Amino acid sequence: MSKSKAPPRIPPFNPLDKRNLGESVAEAMLQQPISALPPEPFIGAGIYAIYYVGDFDLYRDVSIRNTDDRYSWPIYVGKAVPAGTRKGGFGLGSDPKQVLHKRLIEHATSIEQTENLLIADFRCRFLVVDDIWIPLAESLLIETYQPLWNREIEGFGNHDPGSGRHKQQRSSWDTLHPGRPWAAKLQPLLKEKQRIEEAVGEYVLKVAPQIDSGAVE
Repeated sequence: MSKSKAPPRIPPFNPLDKRNLGESVAEAMLQQPISALPPEPFIGAGIYAIYYVGDFDLYRDVSIRNTDDRYSWPIYVGKAVPAGTRKGGFGLGSDPKQVLHKRLIEHATSIEQTENLLIADFRCRFLVVDDIWIPLAESLLIETYQPLWNREIEGFGNHDPGSGRHKQQRSSWDTLHPGRPWAAKLQPLLKEKQRIEEAVGEYVLKVAPQIDSGAVE
């Protein structure tokens, strides 16, 4: 008589597992309505996604996945936390003020300053979140959607490094999209623009099918 196979052990679902909690916050953000970039003023900290819908050739495959109200592939995902959190505290109970709205305004300004992007071609959605869940939800969204400006083209979220630090190299983002005044003072990136564009093309070819199939969701 053959020995019967032991039944598989299925791990129980734990709603308090940190990944499940993070996913619930990320999913709530994805259910928020699409807004212009920047949106109307509001108070709060939280997470956000930025979507591209324009005709910049390098981002064509991103844009077509955000047409017809699909908005399936954010070009950038980020967070804005209260000041106390950035200093190493939890930020619990602190007044976040308009920190998330301010961050979205900063991004809109960066785009408006470029020579080859139009702010009218961008949309966003956002979610005001309790401080403790913000970093986890942001990490999960980046892991899930692999946004181009998070993973392949670095530098969009950078700030002016300040006086005396302009020996730093310009970012890939500022190399592709010149125009930010402070970035013009930095040293040219050693990596050629053509090589950046080739790397972007390869990245899109790899990730776009995953977006279409839902494999990244």
